[in-house]
Amino acid sequence: MAANTNSISIEGVDAGYGLVRVLDNVSLRVNSGETVALLGTNGNGKSTLMKCIMGWARPSKGRIVAEIDGEKHDLAGLSTEQIVDLGIALVPEGRRLFPRQTVEENLLLGASRPKARAHIKTNLDFCFEIFPRLAERKSQLAGSMSGGEQQMLALARALMLNPRILLVDEPSVGLAPLLVSRTIDAIKQLKDHFNLTVLMAEQNFTQALRIADRGYVIVHGKIEFEGNSADELNNNDLIRQFYLGM
Repeated sequence: MAANTNSISIEGVDAGYGLVRVLDNVSLRVNSGETVALLGTNGNGKSTLMKCIMGWARPSKGRIVAEIDGEKHDLAGLSTEQIVDLGIALVPEGRRLFPRQTVEENLLLGASRPKARAHIKTNLDFCFEIFPRLAERKSQLAGSMSGGEQQMLALARALMLNPRILLVDEPSVGLAPLLVSRTIDAIKQLKDHFNLTVLMAEQNFTQALRIADRGYVIVHGKIEFEGNSADELNNNDLIRQFYLGM
């Protein structure tokens, strides 16, 4: 395998909370350098799958394997810290910033893994370049910023980890339409600049498909459709009927 191969393979995963099963035999793959959209409305299991990848929730069945720089890692049994140290970063739903810390302090806290520390200055400079508002407000408390600014900060903080694989959970939640568009554009820009592999869980189909190479539709915890291109997803009857109102 090439040394720069970074991918995720999810095979037959079941997961839930207590007696409630949320994910049912979920399988998907994100190949190296791809942006893959996991599409579905609220409550269908998108965030639970992200939590399983990051070690916040444990599958009751199945495998999650990440390939980082050409080396395969079975994520089952690894702690979240170990998964982050591999180079997998999550931008969580709701952003989960440190509200009483400044913008700059939040960014520096993002550079937690050892391999990121050598790149702090370069990555910080790039974050301020791509998000000039963050540079203007680097001394401002994160909790006092607008929703759009906080989403910028959450994306930038994930990039400070110097990741190989970026997971983005519901980036459009709580944002005005114009800010949603800007946020999706920023994800593509960051992906291209850092040559990332991206899995994005999103309910805004139209925006997600602007940057996704392909995607999956999850309904009630099951993958109901796999589209091998944005066009294939756009033209799928399930999506047109239930999600695009067509």
